[in-house]
Amino acid sequence: MKFIADLHVHSKYSRATARNLDLENMYIAAQLKGITVVGTGDFTHPGWFSEIREKLIPAEEGLYKLRKEIAGECDKNVPPSCRGKVRFVLVSEISNIYKKNDKTRKNHNLVFVPNLNIAAKFNAKLDKIGNIRSDGRPILGLDAKNLFEILLETSDQAFLIPAHIWTPWFSVLGSKSGFDSIEECFEDLTPHIFAAETGLSSDPPMNWRVTSLDNLTLVSNSDAHSPQKLGREANIFDTALSYSAIRNALKTGDPKQFLGTFEFYPEEGKYHLDGHRKCNVCLWPEKTIKNKGICPVCGKPLTIGVLSRVEELADRPDKEKPEKTHPYYSIVPLIDILSEILQVGPKSKKVQRNYNAALTELGSEFAILYDLKPEAIEMAGIPLLGEAIRRMRNKTIEISPGYDGEFGRVKIFSEDERDNLRGSAS
Repeated sequence: MKFIADLHVHSKYSRATARNLDLENMYIAAQLKGITVVGTGDFTHPGWFSEIREKLIPAEEGLYKLRKEIAGECDKNVPPSCRGKVRFVLVSEISNIYKKNDKTRKNHNLVFVPNLNIAAKFNAKLDKIGNIRSDGRPILGLDAKNLFEILLETSDQAFLIPAHIWTPWFSVLGSKSGFDSIEECFEDLTPHIFAAETGLSSDPPMNWRVTSLDNLTLVSNSDAHSPQKLGREANIFDTALSYSAIRNALKTGDPKQFLGTFEFYPEEGKYHLDGHRKCNVCLWPEKTIKNKGICPVCGKPLTIGVLSRVEELADRPDKEKPEKTHPYYSIVPLIDILSEILQVGPKSKKVQRNYNAALTELGSEFAILYDLKPEAIEMAGIPLLGEAIRRMRNKTIEISPGYDGEFGRVKIFSEDERDNLRGSAS
């Protein structure tokens, strides 16, 4: 069965997340996006774990679904064109902050478990180590290797994926507090790591430049802090619908089972380039080197972004590939495309109205972004949408790159083009 999975999301119990980020709204958003498997996120938080137990019931092996009566109410908010099966898999992100090799390390890791009983046992172990109640993504003064040991001791079917591995502040390879290799972090447990999350600010070709990542399956997820952000990155599987099948596809990297990823254009990510947001300074790696990593405005250290960090660790020339790779498809969220077309903010009523109209007429967001022909997309009656999707797929768009926590900005049409194309269409 071919399906799309977003394995890294959060709940309303995590800091800086939307109040409506609950299982019901995840279920609705997954259908609108065209996603079949969604990570629960935050299962280590007692309040969220209680909601998971209350609202989800077992479905296929290792997967869960909303109770029928809850799902029935939620389906009223999903147009018939988007309705589909939604399953949940138990996953939580842990923030590890600790000292190793005389340096403070801050990295985030995704932990996956096969059932609620294992999750409860794992939570009980973490509860003895640190505070798992104050944040959906708990902050633990625990070496990432020790976290992984505890996880494997709890279940040999559990697995860990280092999260957004290049992000400057909180990742295994980040410029601020990371390591120079995954092996330096996980030591003798490294062979048990079989996948890594690329994050919004990098894409597979950037990761291919680092040979130590060659044997890992590169995954992409949304890290959503609101239901609307679900699916901004995601994974494509062709397996049985089960926990073990998903785990096996990631472990083996079998190209017939793991079909690749949907990716943010890395320039859209908020840590792609180096910079200093307060000073409106954004620099490419060469300029950063010339400035010796110092902001030319205030004289303080720049936040070194993902591109620079990849360049630092790269030991393979650009555009060369390892033997084993998976396809990837660069996308721009439909909300952002409509915002650019309509020249209003992505949260505006006008954008939301057109978004709902497109989904009602054409089907899920991934169907629009990836499957449908531009001519069919035009049938929704939204001027320029088909042409915008065509340009997105052909990578003929402009992006002002993100830096130091500022997302990149997408530009698909110039003012003159927009007017001319609208005139031609009418």
